[in-house]
Amino acid sequence: MSTRRRNGNLGRAVPRRMTRRGLIAAAPAAFAAALFLSSCENVATYTQPTAVRVIDASYIAPAANFTVNGQLLDADIGSASISPYGTLAPSASATIDMTATTGGAALLATSAPLLAGNQYSILLSDSFGTSTAYLISVLEDQVTPAPAGSADFRFLNQAEMTGAIDIYMVPAGTAIANAVPLVTNLPVGGPISYVGFPAQNVTMIITPTGITTPAYTSNPIPLIGGEVRTVLIMDAKLTGNPSVAAIMASDAGPAD
Repeated sequence: MSTRRRNGNLGRAVPRRMTRRGLIAAAPAAFAAALFLSSCENVATYTQPTAVRVIDASYIAPAANFTVNGQLLDADIGSASISPYGTLAPSASATIDMTATTGGAALLATSAPLLAGNQYSILLSDSFGTSTAYLISVLEDQVTPAPAGSADFRFLNQAEMTGAIDIYMVPAGTAIANAVPLVTNLPVGGPISYVGFPAQNVTMIITPTGITTPAYTSNPIPLIGGEVRTVLIMDAKLTGNPSVAAIMASDAGPAD
């Protein structure tokens, strides 16, 4: 009776040795399979971060540090400022704490969803009508550029002494007397939304509602289209003729 060579356990046939030609032919397929599996693994485990910044619109709050879920986002933030975006891990309910730069317990705390791929502004503002209270709110920012040929601006009116305002985006070569305000009668504290207008070289002029004398006039702002901006408006002085300061930051689209 003829016998057959076996390897290891009874009944298991010895596998054939792959020839060099076979190894060479199999290598590209094996590499492609490994690359596909690696790509799938990366896609499955990758999570977009969330982008967060701080807008300090308080007249009375001390210089402050802000943490999100225990991670420092911004330090020593002062009045009338907008910080750059920082990237954080997304959270369905992120804990946001504000502490004085000098230390101590949290002065304010809140929670908000900070979702993957989105942008947010933590707005520190005063509770108008009191002299001691300030509060935190979280704004969702626009992440997509404005349509071609347009710019999207959002105005945060925190000028309590000046009150409601009109905002003009005056094209180059045009006098304010011949311009139509982009926003009229914007009250202190809101509403907060983006407004679109044709992109061109403009000057931003802010006046108290119903008054044509400017409380603020910007330098020329060149806009090429796609810009998304947030403008914080605050009282520049608390007595005398109304005067405001405007702090502008980029949300999306072409950089300044």
